[in-house]
Amino acid sequence: MRLILWDIDQTLLDLTGQGTRWYANALRAVTGTEMAHAPEFAGNTERAITTGVLRENGVPPSEELVERMFAALIEQVTAEADQLAELGVALPGTHEVLAALAAQQTVQSLVTGNLRPVAEHKLGAFGLGEHIDIALGGFGDLSTERADLVAAAIRNATHAHGEPERIVVLGDSPADIAAAHANGVLAVGVATGMFGVAELADADHVLTDLSATEQVVHGLTRGFG
Repeated sequence: MRLILWDIDQTLLDLTGQGTRWYANALRAVTGTEMAHAPEFAGNTERAITTGVLRENGVPPSEELVERMFAALIEQVTAEADQLAELGVALPGTHEVLAALAAQQTVQSLVTGNLRPVAEHKLGAFGLGEHIDIALGGFGDLSTERADLVAAAIRNATHAHGEPERIVVLGDSPADIAAAHANGVLAVGVATGMFGVAELADADHVLTDLSATEQVVHGLTRGFG
């Protein structure tokens, strides 16, 4: 079994700016506080982002507040689910690569900082969920450490399908690369976010984007050579 674990934001799709707006609205709704300090999203999990947003905006974080923030974020994205495709774009090659990997019986899931319902809405809005087994994924409520999400996804996939013979994690940030390597698996950087090829140099391979379908699929399943 070959296992491909995808990041979502800036790897499969681009919804730049929406997360900051959702967090500002959630912080106001849950605490009555206006967001003066915006979060750093790249490579972070929703638990890390939420804890940081609360603390940096003068609200002592607690598990209750974090969970209420999660609920407020999910509520907002659910309410806007039908509009997400108008607020962003699927990145080049994503549909073709996902379909081609599925045709080769490759198991695909997620390692994403997003909460699972948010991930489902994002993928659904851009027609990207068909070939991804979301139930196997590692999601952002689990931990502040992205490596824990990778470990969870590997456990889930192994339980469902047996021991993988090849595991690849794809993402647009150095944190994605570090999380893969912390679990002893291959890391592929995709330079479609705020980090360029040079900044992703710790990856086992770096792609400028996913547009070269045949080469990307061959590399992910057999090696880039």
